[in-house]
Amino acid sequence: MILAIDVGNTNITIGCVHEGSIALVFAISTNIAKTAEEYAMDIKSILDFHKIKPDEIEGAIISCVVPPLSNSIRSSLRMLSNIEALIVGAGVKTGMNILIDDPAQLGGDMVAAAVGALATHTPPIIVVDMGTAIKMCVLDKNGSFIGGAIMPGLSLSMNALSTGTSQLPHVTIEAPGKLISKNTIDCMKSGAVFGTASMIDGMISRFENELDNDAISIITGGHAELVKNHCLREIKYDPHLILRGLEKIYERNRA
Repeated sequence: MILAIDVGNTNITIGCVHEGSIALVFAISTNIAKTAEEYAMDIKSILDFHKIKPDEIEGAIISCVVPPLSNSIRSSLRMLSNIEALIVGAGVKTGMNILIDDPAQLGGDMVAAAVGALATHTPPIIVVDMGTAIKMCVLDKNGSFIGGAIMPGLSLSMNALSTGTSQLPHVTIEAPGKLISKNTIDCMKSGAVFGTASMIDGMISRFENELDNDAISIITGGHAELVKNHCLREIKYDPHLILRGLEKIYERNRA
């Protein structure tokens, strides 16, 4: 069994992968103030709850968009199971050409998402990751990573709207009954959910125009299923896309 770990700005998602299948997925909150020992205790307690022993873990791979946590999580795994985790970054074999200005700037999460998409779909592919930020990337017909776009995520946008205005409250992120809403709270919900869905529909259309080709679209991340259900375009939903990609990268670097 290996651990595939995606360290995001809000949550750290951990997948237990056994013989190519994801057997268990759990998440812990991202906190840069936590020590390696505290993360080791968090991970161990959840593994213990699911009756997974540390000596069953033979390896691990990490994608991280919070640089201060890379070494902390790596050290926690060393304490937990005496393994040296692979961190997605320069020098790691991905099996994918990255054709952007500076490949070193590309986050490990988007590398893993792209690799996961290529493992199960034929390019061109558009990947949408609904995290703290909404990240969209494009794989051309040759399977090369050619770029994308980054926008504020739903929670980030809604918090900015509430804290940056005098009369708009904090609201839960969910779809209201109607697009044309009749009160402030439902209007905010409409803008968040339907507005984001419209943005994704529009960006996919613009990407396809620039590619001069239709593409398969895949969405993943925290609010992915909610937003996908209100998109007008056909978009495939894969909640574990990044974890699948991490497992593929691990296998390519196993030796």
